[in-house]
Amino acid sequence: MKEYTDEYLEQIKHIISADDKEQARAELAGLHPADIAELYQNLDLDEAEYLYKLLDEETAADVLMELDEDDRLKLLSHMPAEEIAKQIDHLDTDDAVDLIQQLDEEERDEILSHIDDVEQAGDIIDLLKYDEDTAGGLMGTEMIVVNENWSMPECIKQMRVQAEDMDEIYYVYVVDNDYRLRGTLPLKMMLTHPSVSKIKHVMETDPVSVKADTPIDDVALDFEKYDLVAMPVVDSIGRLLGLITVDDVMDQVRESSERDYQLASGISSDVDADDSIFAQTKARIPWLLIGIASGLLASVILSTFEAQLQAVTTLALFIPIIGGTGGNVGVQASAIVVQGLANGSLDIRHFATQLGKEILIGLLNASIITSVVLVYNLIMLPSELAVTMSVAASLFIVVIFASILGTVVPLTLEKLHINPALATGPFIQISNDILGLIIYVQISTLFLRLFS
Repeated sequence: MKEYTDEYLEQIKHIISADDKEQARAELAGLHPADIAELYQNLDLDEAEYLYKLLDEETAADVLMELDEDDRLKLLSHMPAEEIAKQIDHLDTDDAVDLIQQLDEEERDEILSHIDDVEQAGDIIDLLKYDEDTAGGLMGTEMIVVNENWSMPECIKQMRVQAEDMDEIYYVYVVDNDYRLRGTLPLKMMLTHPSVSKIKHVMETDPVSVKADTPIDDVALDFEKYDLVAMPVVDSIGRLLGLITVDDVMDQVRESSERDYQLASGISSDVDADDSIFAQTKARIPWLLIGIASGLLASVILSTFEAQLQAVTTLALFIPIIGGTGGNVGVQASAIVVQGLANGSLDIRHFATQLGKEILIGLLNASIITSVVLVYNLIMLPSELAVTMSVAASLFIVVIFASILGTVVPLTLEKLHINPALATGPFIQISNDILGLIIYVQISTLFLRLFS
């Protein structure tokens, strides 16, 4: 990975300002497209455009896909449809679809009309029909496909023709006359059975495949489970549609992880550090306002507790402990559930089992936490028995309820097809703060009456 020092960037900027195209091309020569994309991120838009126009079409297409979405859109917004179509000619169909999906419908139609390869344009249109969060939206159509009834010499001949327009070859897929996936053809078989009468006699059957409507998260789990570098995509009757590669899956997993992390942090939409002040504020403010609303609700709850607090001021000292403990327990429980749903170790069908397990964990945690606080209060507040019992009972109940809430909420969100990562952030924290406060107020009121 190339590092760009301030001195080097100043040198590049000087070359651009001097309009020295030959020197600029020399600087770009030999750089990996990812390094060029990183260089662009350190330049302003006009400077990046200047260098981009000096690249050959194939390299320019690769650089375009290495840019993050915001930078790519900025560059595309200054390019005519004909130029974008030329870049797409050098992209695999899955990358072309990713690029076109960022544009509005009118721009898409204009760009597709300028693509010279009618077959490629048709493939792109077909892929655009799939939801981008499914296997169909992630797949490409570039792959080696042979018929099970071909002989090995005929198979090799056809493979050579198909391979001419491909950059990478992962597997050779075998189909029947109806284009249904039947197996894969290992390279070893080509070398050891050069004159076999039909491919179906030497192919490996039952390849791992995925249907076009399978969610990307499930696709990623299959890649991990079977240690694959590529996976075929089929329709509902087993016909071969396309191919997903591991690099595309990893890109999606990374993006999904970033979204989940931001959601768990109380950021409502996908933003980056270099986004505008307005965009970042818009993404952050919803949960901050919800937090303010919950704080105002907490003040209303405490106002009903005012008489008790005035009579026994020690009760106020333990409000942060009650709320904080409930929030922490809830976040821990929800984090375990969300992680289990993400890596496949927890199935939504095991709702009751997981809830029962979490209740037992909650009982154990509650017993330990309550014992520690109870012993502390008996030593430090020997004359405040009502406070001691109120805090101990409240903590015990709050931990149990927080464990249940932290389990039920993400499982319910998953069942409703809502991102369960929402349950690991401010939602659980705020819910448990309010719940803990209500429990503390009610139990303290009860114990104060009993001990008075």
